[in-house]
Amino acid sequence: MEQLVQLFQWTVEVIHKLGYPGVFALMTLESTFVPIPSELVMPQAGYLVAQGHMNFWIALLMATLGSVLGALINYGIAVKMGRPLMLKYGKYFLCPPHKFEKMEKFFVSHGEISTFTGRLILGVRHFISFPAGLARMHLWKFCFYTAFGAGLWAAVLEAIGYVVGDKPELIKKYAHQAGAIAFVTCVVIVTVYVIVHRRRKAAAATPAE
Repeated sequence: MEQLVQLFQWTVEVIHKLGYPGVFALMTLESTFVPIPSELVMPQAGYLVAQGHMNFWIALLMATLGSVLGALINYGIAVKMGRPLMLKYGKYFLCPPHKFEKMEKFFVSHGEISTFTGRLILGVRHFISFPAGLARMHLWKFCFYTAFGAGLWAAVLEAIGYVVGDKPELIKKYAHQAGAIAFVTCVVIVTVYVIVHRRRKAAAATPAE
């Protein structure tokens, strides 16, 4: 618990000193394969909002823009380096071949919903940009769905920090609960999406009488 408190205090100090550029920079790194979880950034921004040192919406905008930039970096790596790079080195960034292949297979058929929901799931949000790049997903659509998902998650974390304040143990608890709720919500969204998609596909394939 002591280490958690120290880490919380350090991130608050970093964001307090750097301000909005700090939020932007940290969320850019968080959105790449650098292991800086958003749970260590946005609740602190929310806490500083509650203290009157930041504006909620500007901090959220910086977080969203940073997330999109980081995602674009991953997207560009996938476009330039290709699939062999991910299969060879993805295991060093918590994305082993079996996980990557599952994401890639689903992404081929459901890219847009994957980009949105992937930003809400821990362990997936950092890597969902790679299959998007490999599939050459339309860039503006990729940015839109990335911003939508990343912004929504950042807003939740920032709101937690605003309400909870300087209690890192509660931030950890509520962020974990929010993550679980987000995961279940994503499962429901994807399930409904796939069912509707399959029904439309089956209806289109059925010859008219």
